[in-house]
Amino acid sequence: MSELPLWECRFRAPRMTLPRWSRSAPDRTVFASNESGVWQVHCWNVATGERRKISDHPVGVTQGYASLDGAEVVFWQEDTGDETGRWLTQAFEGGGSEPLFEGLPVGWNDGVALGPGIAAVAIADRDVGFAVFVSIDGGPAKEIARSTEWIGIAGDRDDAGDRAGLSTDGTLLALQHAEHGDLLHPSLRIVDPRTGGTVGERGDGSSSVFATAWSPLEGDLRLAAVHDEQDRERAGIWDLATGAWSDLDISLPGDVTAVDWWPDASALLLRHAYDGRHELYRHDLAAASSSRIETPPGSIASARVRPDGSIWYLHTDGVHRARIVDDRGDEPVAVLGEPAPPGRPFIDWRYANDHGQQVHGWIVQPEGGGPYPVMVFVHGGPHWLYEDTYFPEVQAYVDAGFLVAMPNYRGSSGYGRAWSDALTGDVGSADVDDVTAGLRDLLGRRDVDPSRTVVAGWSWGGYITLMELGRYPELWSAGMAGVPVGDYVRAYEEEAPSLQALDRALMGGTPATEPEAFRRSSPITYADEVAAPVLLVIGENDSRCPVGQALAYADRLKEQGKPHEVYLYTTGHGALATDEDVRQQRVVLDFLHSVVPGLRAI
Repeated sequence: MSELPLWECRFRAPRMTLPRWSRSAPDRTVFASNESGVWQVHCWNVATGERRKISDHPVGVTQGYASLDGAEVVFWQEDTGDETGRWLTQAFEGGGSEPLFEGLPVGWNDGVALGPGIAAVAIADRDVGFAVFVSIDGGPAKEIARSTEWIGIAGDRDDAGDRAGLSTDGTLLALQHAEHGDLLHPSLRIVDPRTGGTVGERGDGSSSVFATAWSPLEGDLRLAAVHDEQDRERAGIWDLATGAWSDLDISLPGDVTAVDWWPDASALLLRHAYDGRHELYRHDLAAASSSRIETPPGSIASARVRPDGSIWYLHTDGVHRARIVDDRGDEPVAVLGEPAPPGRPFIDWRYANDHGQQVHGWIVQPEGGGPYPVMVFVHGGPHWLYEDTYFPEVQAYVDAGFLVAMPNYRGSSGYGRAWSDALTGDVGSADVDDVTAGLRDLLGRRDVDPSRTVVAGWSWGGYITLMELGRYPELWSAGMAGVPVGDYVRAYEEEAPSLQALDRALMGGTPATEPEAFRRSSPITYADEVAAPVLLVIGENDSRCPVGQALAYADRLKEQGKPHEVYLYTTGHGALATDEDVRQQRVVLDFLHSVVPGLRAI
């Protein structure tokens, strides 16, 4: 691999997720990796060292769990990349795959939970909305909940899919839902999985409540959860036996999440997230005190407590590829394949927006002196953020000579509820304004070339890219919009049900009820003003930012004679195959070299 360009070596260096293990057989673990060239689910026996690829689908598979007894692996498989699919099961030791539930239609995945003699899944479809199904002792699936508003099984955040759904004894099921408000502020409902009857409810739709982990003890009905009632996320415990809720008394400036329990349920593993970097803490429940666990600076995507009380976590930073580390600093398991070349470090960036608010983000700077061409690389979501992570795409642009700036604009997660809620009713305004303010801050630097300015991003970042090019054409030399929203009205009509729920929350309604909001927030409204050349990268089976609306935007550019290029690929909202990742990155780099003078050859 050393003969390849440095940027391609970073893309081709394999990655893996933090292993999940069976509660009853913790040596039987499941993880996802792209070691084979496509993301697939693998199993690994810690005791014997044996590891094996479970799935083998050309689109790729990223979600998998060990069954309670470790005998099986359950994984989500889609066919085309549009994110519709089904849950399959395969023996840990190998063999064919079968549906987890017989008779369920193909749909969008909204969570799974596995317990003793019980399994639950949440599925969405365009016709009937969102539903939760339960199977007892392998029997037929029974519907226990249905809603026209979003509903799913808890665990879709903080890598909590095997800890937040079913209680350890399988008597309670945690559901997240938007029936009291909207998808941006989900409530938490605890139900009897055998009847669907409600046992407890928290949240009124004005703030968010998420389940993160049930106590590991049989009969202990305490559930660790997180809420943002006071703006920042704070961890608490909900005792379903008594109904009592108690917040953990922790004085830390950022978001605090309880991600796991110690095996005897005496303490919680906490993750503290602040300005895109993470720390871990052990919180002793009896003493009501927290002690920091030594970890390197950077980002911790997920962390778990092993049955022996040790901690495994997935650590990365701008320089180093993600690796699995334990609390002794050792690597209990390593990804197979060539090591990843280092990247340039992420440097904190802070600037004031037009309202005087401080926007935080990152700058990654090339070696050598400027003036550099500048790329404002905008994240997707919008409720996401850039953290201090190993990012091959960013490093490729730095290799080409760009100073890359990554703003966590209003609407980003990680900076409090007020910050993330800033887009509600103001889509394409607050976020775009913060990106524009970021560019103006950068243009005040002596090491930036104001004649070479690029805006780029994927998903919501692609949407903001198109909004920038149409609303502020005088500021930009070029743009790259990956899987973007180009025509917001048509996107709503074509996208997945959960994305429609998100857009209703952001816009205050549908295109029929809020036509002006959708018109004002749609890039196609401003397409006639675009002046800079733009590359559109579009997935043919994308159900988040569908192909039809993206091509409609491209057609408008063509009608107006605007310089643009389109690259179509065959799967969905991003590729899970390394070859396709590399192909897309090469297309983007070739485009940038054709429209931005003076880039470095890489």
